[in-house]
Amino acid sequence: MSEAEVLYSDVRFTRARGNGKEAISPSEETTYSEIQMLKTQPPAEQPAASQQVESNKRSKVTSDRVPLLVLSVLLTAAVIGLCVVCFDHFQTKKTLQTLKENYETMMKTFQTLKIENKGVKKNLTECLSEINQGTRLQPMCPEPTEVNTNEPCQKCEEGWELHGGKCYYFSNKPSSWNQSREECVHHGGDLVKIDSREEQSFLEERLRNKINEEQDKFWIGLTDSQEEGRWLWVDGSELGTSLSFWKSAEPDDWKGKSRENPHGEDCVRMGYKEGADDQMSWFDHFCNNPHKSICEKAAQTGRYVCNCSL
Repeated sequence: MSEAEVLYSDVRFTRARGNGKEAISPSEETTYSEIQMLKTQPPAEQPAASQQVESNKRSKVTSDRVPLLVLSVLLTAAVIGLCVVCFDHFQTKKTLQTLKENYETMMKTFQTLKIENKGVKKNLTECLSEINQGTRLQPMCPEPTEVNTNEPCQKCEEGWELHGGKCYYFSNKPSSWNQSREECVHHGGDLVKIDSREEQSFLEERLRNKINEEQDKFWIGLTDSQEEGRWLWVDGSELGTSLSFWKSAEPDDWKGKSRENPHGEDCVRMGYKEGADDQMSWFDHFCNNPHKSICEKAAQTGRYVCNCSL
């Protein structure tokens, strides 16, 4: 017999009376006929139909959530992608800004170097040109800008100009003839003595850029203050007639109005802003009047060292 079955069979109950000797009538007997009960499943369990409905409901709920889950995943991915793009854009913008700043700095540096290089090239070119022409050399110049040929050369002090083995200084300080000469002697020279037509041409050309007005002239080392009409250079040598560059009608030894200068014009000045015909640019003048002057001294011998400033 299986555990799921309970079998009741032929159970009869007899009611006793008195001392148990009385007979029992058939009507008083209770008989339980064969009863068979099948053990059923626990009431907690639901029928199969009910389970099917519940399963269908769960399936429906799960299928409804799938699109939402997919949409949530897509939105999350989109947000992450957008964040990545924004970060990349920010980094790219920052990088471009840095590159722009570096480019601007580099261009400014390049322009500065270009200007400085242009100045260096110009100065060096001028310096080398002057060395080749022998027109201007300075005593010293700091390394590493020295240009040295290791050969003997002629040179002048700073502020003096070299030409033809002599150094010339063009003073812009107006003074009398005697004061100008003293100033030249103080610097180791004297007022200029003109020994050739070439030297006269050089001085006249240089004075064109230094004369501002018509009466703006320069003293030279020529005078007849010792003897009227006898023109002597500062070294005591007489003026040769073949190397005189008097302006027309000069010298005239003018005494001035009412003869306020009885000694007349005993000193010589020169210069024309526009240039003179055939280099004739000498004038005799009152020695006490203030004028600029030209100093001259011999060039020094040394080595080629160019004063090239960077």
